[in-house]
Amino acid sequence: MIVSDLQQIEGRRYPARRRTQNLVGGAAPIQTPEFSMGYVTLDPDGGQVPWHNQEQVEVYFVVEGVGEMCLGEEVRELRAGQAVLIPSGVFHQLSNRGSTPLTFLYVYGPAGDVAHWRQELAGTLPAAGKDAPPLPAGAQFPQTTEPPEGGPVHI
Repeated sequence: MIVSDLQQIEGRRYPARRRTQNLVGGAAPIQTPEFSMGYVTLDPDGGQVPWHNQEQVEVYFVVEGVGEMCLGEEVRELRAGQAVLIPSGVFHQLSNRGSTPLTFLYVYGPAGDVAHWRQELAGTLPAAGKDAPPLPAGAQFPQTTEPPEGGPVHI
């Protein structure tokens, strides 16, 4: 039996103030070509998954906290117990609106690489409104595009 134990998975910190722990796919013990799954913690007051898109269909399920979800041209609050469908190719961003951590699960399929985490670590994430479509009207959190402290991470 192969088990992914969240308590045993260190995960990775990102410049946009989040920690991602792969449960299925990536560096996780469970591998399947059908989907990837992970657990993400956004730091209080603005930690985020920055504006990006990908080929895979994805779902975010908020476990705890409250966030601002930008999806295409829409903005709305997303709270614990809610899931959002992110269609293939649609730009999206989730930012923590609260003063406590926001935690969520992501699932996308099929499994495979998504470029945004590498771009974020390298400091090359396409900028909203410049190299990517603008954030939707009403978005309160700008996209985080700064490279990590100490310069880009080469992976």
